[in-house]
Amino acid sequence: MNSLLILLAVEIAVFSFTGANFWSVANGFEIVRLGAELGLLALALTPVLLTGGIDLSVGSMMGLCAVSFGALWHDLGVPVAACVVLVLLIGALGGGLNALLIARFRITPLIVTLGTYSLFRGIAEGVTGGAVNYTGFPPGFLFLGQGYAGGVIPAQLFVLAAVAAAYWILVHRSAIGRTLAAIGFSPEGARYAGIPVSRRLTLIYILSGLTASLTAVIYVSHLGQAKSDAGLGYELVAITAVVLGGTSIFGGRGTVTGTLLGLFAIVILQNGLRLSALPAELTGVLMGILLIATILLERAKHPRLAPLLGAALAVTIAIAAFSAHGRNSTPSAGRRIVAGLMPKAKGDPYFVSCRKGAEEAARALGVELIWDGPTELDPAKQNEVVEGWITKGVDVIAVSVENRAAISTVLRKARSRGIKVIAWDADAEPDARDFFVNQATPEGIGYALTDQAAKELGGKGEFAIITGALSSANQNEWIKHIKARLAEKYPAIKLLTIEPSDDDRDKAFARTQTVLKVYPQAKLIMGIAAPAVPGAAEAVKQSGRTDVKVIGLSLPSLCRPYVHAGFIDAVILWNTYDLGYLTVYTADGLVRGRLKPGAASYEAGRVGKVEVRGDQVILGKPFTFTRENIDRFEF
Repeated sequence: MNSLLILLAVEIAVFSFTGANFWSVANGFEIVRLGAELGLLALALTPVLLTGGIDLSVGSMMGLCAVSFGALWHDLGVPVAACVVLVLLIGALGGGLNALLIARFRITPLIVTLGTYSLFRGIAEGVTGGAVNYTGFPPGFLFLGQGYAGGVIPAQLFVLAAVAAAYWILVHRSAIGRTLAAIGFSPEGARYAGIPVSRRLTLIYILSGLTASLTAVIYVSHLGQAKSDAGLGYELVAITAVVLGGTSIFGGRGTVTGTLLGLFAIVILQNGLRLSALPAELTGVLMGILLIATILLERAKHPRLAPLLGAALAVTIAIAAFSAHGRNSTPSAGRRIVAGLMPKAKGDPYFVSCRKGAEEAARALGVELIWDGPTELDPAKQNEVVEGWITKGVDVIAVSVENRAAISTVLRKARSRGIKVIAWDADAEPDARDFFVNQATPEGIGYALTDQAAKELGGKGEFAIITGALSSANQNEWIKHIKARLAEKYPAIKLLTIEPSDDDRDKAFARTQTVLKVYPQAKLIMGIAAPAVPGAAEAVKQSGRTDVKVIGLSLPSLCRPYVHAGFIDAVILWNTYDLGYLTVYTADGLVRGRLKPGAASYEAGRVGKVEVRGDQVILGKPFTFTRENIDRFEF
């Protein structure tokens, strides 16, 4: 634990220098707020690991309880207080199922909880189809996850403190706690000593499920949404926090205090990296360094190594901060505007190309550009990044929104702090942003895709859509207009199914294969996410179906080989470089006062004069890429 304290001190010292506003009371409370859900799970897992067990199902239990809460309140009209009680009961029952299999039938905890990990998540996704997103919860409930007592102390702190105190008493000040360590050292020895091992294991697994359900309630109130992917991946980070805090993965040794220190080592690392404008993926690297360094220090029992490893951690962060500053900063004769731009997913080629245009505009305008966001579609991660930018005090935030309801609350918070807010690519709630940089109107995109499909099908036939995520706001808008265009102009064309690919090319490939088998009458596949179009084309290519055409919305660079090979007939998009470029120009103009509400047009550098329609800045009409023109475009 001493080693962890030293490494924590190194984190705090380094980020105090590299992170804007890191050393502040407000950020201290923000760190606690950001660690609330993860902390609750880590506390629940501490006695579980203490007995030599493990519970991989806590994240999935969060997802099940989240959608249960949403369904009870939204669909059945159950009062919020009763919903909370019922959800806690569901968590206890889920924990009881783990307990029954582990304690009564003595099945290995890893196998049991791996099974219930899939079971709980599968039920949640099955009930909602993976697409239902419950929102619109009452303000009183949302205060639990979003409110601040006295305007300073986050409401979650009281829940986290109460649960931490309860677990500390259980583990360290009760007879039960002492028996847990004995079970961890030797379950059979504990039984010979007269310890009721089955009852103790039953207790801790029920408590684990109960705490996971409480975490789901906090999570829903924090994000303002209830969806089946709640808590995805949380179990692994929570286990890391527990192990980092000194609890043995083999059982017999561990403390609640150590778990809390491990938790804050992770959360401070995440918070500090964002305030230092460092890429979020660096968290995994440094978390691994922290975990390995702490274990080595504890195993080696050489205190003199602690300063050396602490210094190595500090140097790693400092080098990353310096290099990030060099990448993101551009000189300016006047005051430099700091703009935070967030894509839906940093690794998506679509957003990689948008970034190039954004960086070009930032250089031209002297804007300090911070490009950060989740590495995969994750509304919760988007919220965390925005929270970090609010604390950092950026001038303007621009977000490509993955989930409108989830992000809008924190964007309103940013606006209340005087930060300008822009949505781009996909919109937030109108009162949560100042302007929306729209690559094209949803109607224009939907109509262009439908008209192209009608052209390829000769005005009649059946087709399927491969989308990104079923909850994606902009893609659902396009689908709405596709359906409207079909009903209005093409009654002889039928939409068979809409399949999600989660913006993953391999998943789009697999989904298209399934569509071709289930719907052999389909004559066209329409992809409406960048990776979905080449993924669908590859599936059609491997199927040998020369009668099936592929069109969609994607990047020319991803689709060029398939277009020339004849597997993709047309790609519809806009210039993604220009979208990123226009977003930065809009951000700069908004902060400097060149773009004001009520404007009819806006001069945006090399893009020229663009239309401003109400609170939307319009890039232009969609463009159709075909075999004849696709080689002229490099993005």
